[in-house]
Order: sequence, then structure tokens, then C-alpha cells
Amino acid sequence: METYDARLVHRIIRTPTIESFRFLPDKKIDFIPGQFLQVIFDEKNPDNKELNKYLSFSSGPAREYIEITKRLSESSFSQKLKNLKTSDEILLKAPQGVCVFKDEYKKIAFLIGGIGITPVISILDYIADKRLDTQAMLFYSNRKEEEIAFRKELDDWRSSSVNLKTFYIITDCKPKDESCIFGRINKGLLQNEIKDLAERMFFIFGPPKMVEAMRDLCEDIGIRQANMKTESFIGY
Repeated sequence: METYDARLVHRIIRTPTIESFRFLPDKKIDFIPGQFLQVIFDEKNPDNKELNKYLSFSSGPAREYIEITKRLSESSFSQKLKNLKTSDEILLKAPQGVCVFKDEYKKIAFLIGGIGITPVISILDYIADKRLDTQAMLFYSNRKEEEIAFRKELDDWRSSSVNLKTFYIITDCKPKDESCIFGRINKGLLQNEIKDLAERMFFIFGPPKMVEAMRDLCEDIGIRQANMKTESFIGY
């Protein structure tokens, strides 16, 4: 793991509450899709958990830039991100994490909640760039339809370069888009849509309670522990 100086080059609004930040690091960051980094705003106090936080890469490793994406709140860390201007520099420590994709995975499924979509984007970007024949299924849960981050990218990949099947699940209100599913990721949905459960590697990213619920659900439908990769997103 190394430290990098990175310069902000672009910002992208993904949803009313989620924004992406693209940086050019001073040297190439070699990482595996699914890994994360630490953004350090308080260099004098590395243990400052309010200003030094962990975020997943939301870009593939082949990009010249690195991208991070966050649901912005009123926290001190979010305010630091909000106030960044083009060409501002920050300190990064990377890479970290072992919940990663491997080329040998030919069939995968993602059980995702909210901002947990970020490492999925890194993985799918990598699959598209490498033109892998991986079969991917994405079950992506959000409270509201307008909070589906990266929808354009996901739909573009599905219709072009990635063997991807997507399920957008809305929990808090009935979606206007009939292609979205009103409800929750549940046993019936997974068993009905995934006909080869035992053959797939399951990735679970999201808030701790959601990750725990999805892990329990996987166990309930007979997924082996060895076929589950989980990462809880905390500290937001």
C-alpha cells in the first residue's frame, strides 16, 4: 500500500445525493477491481476518522484517472469533498481490500444496496475493458427510483459490451418505471431469476445491516460461504 498525491479533474452528479470525483494521481495506482482506497484530508492525524475515510474505486484499473463516488451528507468529510475545486490536490492511500473480482469467475451475481454500487462499477468497467465473457447479474436496491446511481452506464453495458442482466429494486415507493421492481431483494426473486445458483460467485456490498441480511439470504438458498464475497460500507 502506497500514498499518492491526486489532482481533481472532474466531478459528476450521479443522483440528487450522490456525486463522483475523478482524480489524476501522481503515479499509476495498481489495484484489483473491487478494492478501495483511503482519502486523507487530515495528514497530521492519520487516525482522524472524521476526515480520513475509505471509499471504493468506481472506475476500472485501466483508466488513466481514478474515480471515487459518495453519497454526500452534512458530515465534515462530505463537506471537504463538496468544497473541492478543479486542480485541488488530496492525499490517497491505496489499494486496500480483498473482496475482489478474478478473471476466473465466469458467473457472478451482485446483491447491492445504495452506494454499494461503486465497486460493482469498477468490476463491470474492468470486464468491459478486458472483453471478458463473464455472465453477470445485478440486483440493485434503492429507496427511491431517482437514487439509482450509474443507471446510464449500467444500461449501456447491458446493451453492448457486458453480458449483464440488471434488476432495479425500489423499496420505499412504487416506481413509475415498470421495468423496476417494487419490494426487496428476497428468496423468491433470487430463486426465480438465478437458475444456476450453485455456479455463481455472489458479491454483496452495502450498509452493514443490508450485507448481513443478504448473507443470511444466500445461506438460506444454499449458497456456500466460499461463493460469497462481502464488504460492509461504514462510517458515512
